Amino acid sequence: MSEVKEEKLYCGSGVEKFDGNLIEINVCLSKIPQEHRFEYEGKWYTKLKVNKKKETDEYGKTHSVEVNTWKPKPQNDTDDLGF
Repeated sequence: MSEVKEEKLYCGSGVEKFDGNLIEINVCLSKIPQEHRFEYEGKWYTKLKVNKKKETDEYGKTHSVEVNTWKPKPQNDTDDLGF
């Protein structure tokens, strides 16, 4: 069975500051699809990944921010007892 790779959803960028002790990021909330938001105890959340870029870009950004799109595989409800 082949695993389908999901397209990365980039939603922001960041800058490393204070000798790497702080990463300041900007996130565009409009780029986060509803399917990747969830409610817990009356508050809304989304999971994000902050990745260090290989090189600083032309705007001085050292990090990228992407939506964590991982979803668990749905469990099969079939009975595999074999009889």
